[in-house]
Amino acid sequence: MASNIKDMTQGRPARLIFAFALPLMVGNVFQQLYIVVDTAVVGRFVGVEALASVGAADWPNWMVLGMVTGFAQGFCILISQRFGAGDMAGMRRNVSHTYALGLALAAVLTLAAHLAARPILTLLGTPDNVMGGAMTYLRISYSGIFVIMAYNVFSSVLRALGDSKSPLYAMIIAAAINVVLDLLFVAVFHWGIAGAAAATLIAQCFSALYCLLVIRRIELLRLSREDFAPDFAIAHRLLTLGAPMALQNGIIAVGGLVVQYVINGFGFIVIAGLTATNKIFGLLELAAISYGFSMSTYAGQNLGAGKVDRIRRGMRAALLMAVATSAVISILMLVFGRSILSLFVSGEPDVVQQVLDVAYAYLSILAYMLCILYFLHIYRSALQGMGDTVRPMISGVMELAMRILVVMTLPKVLGELGIFLAEPAAWLGADALLIPSYYLLLRRQKKLLEPNGSQPESLEESASN
Repeated sequence: MASNIKDMTQGRPARLIFAFALPLMVGNVFQQLYIVVDTAVVGRFVGVEALASVGAADWPNWMVLGMVTGFAQGFCILISQRFGAGDMAGMRRNVSHTYALGLALAAVLTLAAHLAARPILTLLGTPDNVMGGAMTYLRISYSGIFVIMAYNVFSSVLRALGDSKSPLYAMIIAAAINVVLDLLFVAVFHWGIAGAAAATLIAQCFSALYCLLVIRRIELLRLSREDFAPDFAIAHRLLTLGAPMALQNGIIAVGGLVVQYVINGFGFIVIAGLTATNKIFGLLELAAISYGFSMSTYAGQNLGAGKVDRIRRGMRAALLMAVATSAVISILMLVFGRSILSLFVSGEPDVVQQVLDVAYAYLSILAYMLCILYFLHIYRSALQGMGDTVRPMISGVMELAMRILVVMTLPKVLGELGIFLAEPAAWLGADALLIPSYYLLLRRQKKLLEPNGSQPESLEESASN
């Protein structure tokens, strides 16, 4: 198992970044597979109204999931930097405190999410005919926050050490279990939305368990009692990195909630159509997320080793890959998108046609603008890998502002098209901050290096200034 650990401070940057990202892409494909299956099974076997219920729960669910992943990814920035610097004792202390903080935060988020579920759906103006289904989906999903936190922490620790293959295997296992249980719970047992949510939760349990078993077999991650001795300086530093990333995702989700509020005012046809597109949005975004994770680990390890020039070379390679990949995915979505969307919808022919028209129109706009999203992920992740989680958080505020500005104004003039444009506008707003911030931070880190190329005396502090 330990052979999957990869030192990204040596070798060709392009090859390292792509080799790290490829398993993540495949893993994201399987993750999207079980999201697609969830949606397709609900849409086909329960109906359009149930599909709209799942859609109404999407942003409230993503808000909590985004905060969980934000904390996990932020905590593991220091792990990758310590690994790159060769400080294995420091790395293990960061791992132990990551576990403890993850457990505590999961408890807080579980309580808060359950208390806020119905008020949020009510505030969003969720239609009465989808409220019950949305609440069912959220209750079951929120009950699994501990499991979601465990998987994200374990997989983030593995990725920080350059292991992107083990999270892939975990996701393949989860996808296979989810597909089988979806069909069993919904199509055979007729448990409806509850069955789909339960299938996903059980699958996530297995993915978390697999990552834990991998970690237990890695010698570098064997923790002693001393590693768990409370160190408030480490805990504070981890929270300083993790909290902005969690808040960043929470801020983005608030913008999504505002969009959902506007969508709800257009009725369940539009809700169902946008739900269908959002469920395959991950297919558009999967390579961007993978390149982002790769750049985060790559930048973190190389900053830890004091090799800023390698970060610059890696960024150039990642951007070229992003342009090529986003172009290919956009073309595929424009050509085959309607056929894929049709998998999610069943019912009266005229209703199905209306839903598909909405879904494909939205998908087309996202496809045309996809390269902007890829740049967002790569620049944001590079900044985070170098220890700057504040500017990426501020970029989330810019996403929020652009998303709300567009969705609250353009639909009054352009109707549904105004909703479709909100997402690309949010990407542009974030890029406007992230791109110059990256180059400024890179230049500052270059100046901090000593003439012989060694790392600065205080790596963690310099990365956060």
